[in-house]
Amino acid sequence: MDASTQETQGQVTIRRSGSGEPLVLIHGLGGRWQHFEPVIDDLARDFDVIAVDLPGFGETPLLQGVRPGPKGYSAWLAGWLAEEGIQRPHIVGNSMGGAIALELARTTELSSVTVFSPAGFYRMPGLMWSGGVLMTMRLAYRLGGPITRAALGTATGRRAMLGAVVAHPTQMTSADARDTVKALASGKAFAPARNSHLTYRISAAENGAVSAHAPTTITWGTGDRLLIYRTQSRRARAAYPAARHVDLEGCGHVPFGDDPTACARVIRETAAEASSLAAPE
Repeated sequence: MDASTQETQGQVTIRRSGSGEPLVLIHGLGGRWQHFEPVIDDLARDFDVIAVDLPGFGETPLLQGVRPGPKGYSAWLAGWLAEEGIQRPHIVGNSMGGAIALELARTTELSSVTVFSPAGFYRMPGLMWSGGVLMTMRLAYRLGGPITRAALGTATGRRAMLGAVVAHPTQMTSADARDTVKALASGKAFAPARNSHLTYRISAAENGAVSAHAPTTITWGTGDRLLIYRTQSRRARAAYPAARHVDLEGCGHVPFGDDPTACARVIRETAAEASSLAAPE
């Protein structure tokens, strides 16, 4: 598929572009496929890029039988990929989407896994912090009405509202900032997905092994102020010692607009490792 399209497959809204091996992009809590927009065209030069709105977020409705959260969405995504005939994709996830990708790798045959600031390496204070930040953003948009929307049209307002999520919020357009916070505020699955994190952890005691057949890269922006880089990236290294761990200097929690070139490069490097493993000797 060469043309870029937003389409609905069943009830699932996706953005699909490019051609080649399938590469599936999974957003985080309160997100939408547009979080990956800064890297999609670049990646589409080499891959069949499929960016998904998870059920209950973006333009995909909350589907019956889907349990929002890392484990529930992983189970749903495994079934959806099978239904769509998408075999051995490269998987990319951010935040909750990163946790979904790591869960999916335990049950589904994948070509590679690249995750950015994956959820699940927090402890309770970190979880309360990140949940509180996102809840504040939701409430500000819902209760602030025109005042909040007007504030997001200013550099100061974007820094105040989005500074914990992206490192350089003033680089966002006013429209992108408003649409991002609006999507967070309107996500039907936000509450159950957030609540699922109360009992969700990834630790060294769990199955943190990385399959040699699915190279895994865990990436963290050093400026991540939502899932804090200093502590949570360290726990990720302990839980996944066989993975490649990459720091993105100065990038935030959703890093794709902060440094799209570096993000795309990390994804390509992981996919290239998968290709080298698959090549005959």
